[in-house]
Amino acid sequence: MEETISLKEIFQTIKKRLLLILSLMFGATAIAAILSYFYLTPIYQSSSQFIVNQQSQDPNVTYNVNDIRTNVELINTYNVIIKSSAILGQVIEELDLDMTVSQLDSQIQVSSAQNSQVVNVVVQDSNPQQATDIANTVVRVFQNEIPILMNLNKNVNNVHILTEAETPTNPSPVKPNPKLNMAIAFVLGAMVGVGLAFLLEFLDNTIKSEQDVEKHLGLPVLGVVTRMSDDDFKTTAGANVRINRKRGGSIGA
Repeated sequence: MEETISLKEIFQTIKKRLLLILSLMFGATAIAAILSYFYLTPIYQSSSQFIVNQQSQDPNVTYNVNDIRTNVELINTYNVIIKSSAILGQVIEELDLDMTVSQLDSQIQVSSAQNSQVVNVVVQDSNPQQATDIANTVVRVFQNEIPILMNLNKNVNNVHILTEAETPTNPSPVKPNPKLNMAIAFVLGAMVGVGLAFLLEFLDNTIKSEQDVEKHLGLPVLGVVTRMSDDDFKTTAGANVRINRKRGGSIGA
């Protein structure tokens, strides 16, 4: 027998477990706020840009498609070289960083727009000044070493720095984002709360109303015995005493 659930039953389940759902929602939000503000290490970001030019430029020669393709391939090669151990090893040595090449590599992102000669070097670190120093040192070391690595004439320099990284007066971290974390935790708490409410309702097989009797047992309800408290019994007993007195009766022990 296929069971269906109505929209009314959904709202009744949510209303029944509303306190549980709200507790999970606000509890998850509070935990996310505490972790974001007091436990997670703030990460700062700094970036530098450099441009890659053709090794030799003749004003009388017009660039063709092959020249542009060669230039893009050169930039892609540079993007790989700049994160190699040959470059990052010198950066670690110059700045006396207490980290390995792979650890430094994970903090650096190198990117360039499609068919663009401008390369962005973005560094993230828990120290804003150190992020700036790493970004500038990486570009500078790369600029000095690329002619040697590419077997170019040392007098030829086709890497030019456009902008150097600078540390602002009041740097703000790029992560964690407390508001975003709290919003995600709020939504996740709501989803878990609603799911848990329906799970508890599904596992609850007790009979609580006459509708449950008709639904689960398939029997008609002939009558309902209401629940009476001690106060109800006292009220009923008092009413019977008054009725007996009016009728002239008496109540014996």
